[in-house]
Amino acid sequence: MYRYDEFDQQFVDQRVTQFREQADRRLRGDLTEDEFKPLRLMNGLYLQLHAYMLRVAIPYGTLSSRQLDRLAEISEKYDRNYGHFTTRQNIQYNWIKLEETADLLADLADVEMHAIQTSGNCIRNVTTDHWAGAAADELADPRPVAELIRQWSSLHPEFSFLPRKFKIAVTGAPADRAAVKVHDIGLRMHLSESGERGWEVIAGGGQGRTPMIGVTVREFLPEKELLPYLEAIMRVYNLHGRRDNKYKARIKILVHEIGADTFRDEVEAEYARGSEIDIAVSQRELDRIAAYFAPPQFEELPNWSPRNEEHKATNKEFAKWVRSNVAPHKQDGYAIVNISLKPEGGIPGDATADQMRTVADLGRRFSFDEIRVSHHQNLVLPHVRQEDLFDVWQILSAADLATANVGLASDIIACPGLDYCALATARSIPVAQSLSRRLADVERQQDIGPLRINISGCINACGHHHVGHIGILGLDKKGEEFYQITLGGSSSEDASIGKILGPGFAGEDVPDAIETIINTYVGLRQPDETFLSTLKRIGAQPFKEALYETV
Repeated sequence: MYRYDEFDQQFVDQRVTQFREQADRRLRGDLTEDEFKPLRLMNGLYLQLHAYMLRVAIPYGTLSSRQLDRLAEISEKYDRNYGHFTTRQNIQYNWIKLEETADLLADLADVEMHAIQTSGNCIRNVTTDHWAGAAADELADPRPVAELIRQWSSLHPEFSFLPRKFKIAVTGAPADRAAVKVHDIGLRMHLSESGERGWEVIAGGGQGRTPMIGVTVREFLPEKELLPYLEAIMRVYNLHGRRDNKYKARIKILVHEIGADTFRDEVEAEYARGSEIDIAVSQRELDRIAAYFAPPQFEELPNWSPRNEEHKATNKEFAKWVRSNVAPHKQDGYAIVNISLKPEGGIPGDATADQMRTVADLGRRFSFDEIRVSHHQNLVLPHVRQEDLFDVWQILSAADLATANVGLASDIIACPGLDYCALATARSIPVAQSLSRRLADVERQQDIGPLRINISGCINACGHHHVGHIGILGLDKKGEEFYQITLGGSSSEDASIGKILGPGFAGEDVPDAIETIINTYVGLRQPDETFLSTLKRIGAQPFKEALYETV
């Protein structure tokens, strides 16, 4: 795990001091809200419907137990005893007082954390696969490159005031768990025939009111050339991206308007021109950063645990949890434990202070002091011995953290919606809670198979509804909330944007509508088919007919 050097710590400490003075000036009335707004946004502080919201950066979703303990403490000290984990691997606090924010930021800085560049028209938190460094299918851990990009992009003078916010995602595995094709820039690792590591560079993806799948700009870019090439993309975007209309300011619009081929030509020409400053990365620097992400000291274990198998055979609930929430690890004798933050009727992504402390302690005891935040608003213990799975499950069960639904129908992604967000046009949380209760039966969910249901409370798509297998978008219609349903989205390597199924529904009718869609799929699927494969085979018409005849 990356550790701050003296420069990092000095930089973050200075930012806290600067913000303390800025907040004091606002509280005294020396700054208007309009004058203060760009200053607070640079530090991740939003003004929402009821209070300030602070978004804390968790680079590439990696936390130490000490850091998660501090996040728990912050939720008690400055919020209402909980935090909300987001699809960008961050955490948000929804009830922040301006006069206490500088103290909160100082508490973060004390454990090598901050909220810088979690808002504003800049390069945001770099995200990656939440199983990075542990996944059985991984070519290599992508987090060193994510850290390299974090260092390069932090307060980059040329890219501090971009036409619009900018998001980068990185994956080191063939199975894309980082949604690289729906980011402004997505990086996907490949190996050449000689074993050289390089990156497929994808640009122009995104969601929001104009969802698009990114296009490949370079099929294979050697790792040492990565930063100069990213800088070329950013310069083309900074030069040509629109600033006259924020709805047309993202790089996806630029790629769409000038065409993928022209965009590639512009980037290659900019790359060929080079920069006055040589930012090519030496192997020595890559190795230095990679050393921070060296694998833990794993034990030599067989890839089979009699104790684990015995408990699975004798404890039905534990067996269900293992089936849904435990994933294969690259190291024999270990497993990846996914911790659901989606209990029946719960708010997706929320965790109490006590729950955060429980996970932090599990990280210390069972996972080499490491925790991850997933894109699906869950937490992950990346390195757990198979021998310890039953003990971990028991502790999670006592903390209401052992819901066996990861990747299944009730593992719903949802934004805060109109309960908190000033931009929302409809509520997301109550719809997610109703669906969670309706779909709670774990055995039925496991029979249904992998299913992603994503809910957004407005067209900005913070709930990633466009890439949900079933997407739900809340909108305002003449003062009433109604919900549009899409089918066929995916954020994985076969990324796709869901298509609108038909007229929307009132909030109270959404659970019935989703139930009808699922029942239609179950009735028409062939053996071993997933929801998406069935949809691709039969098309949307059977779902339309079932839905609009019965609801």
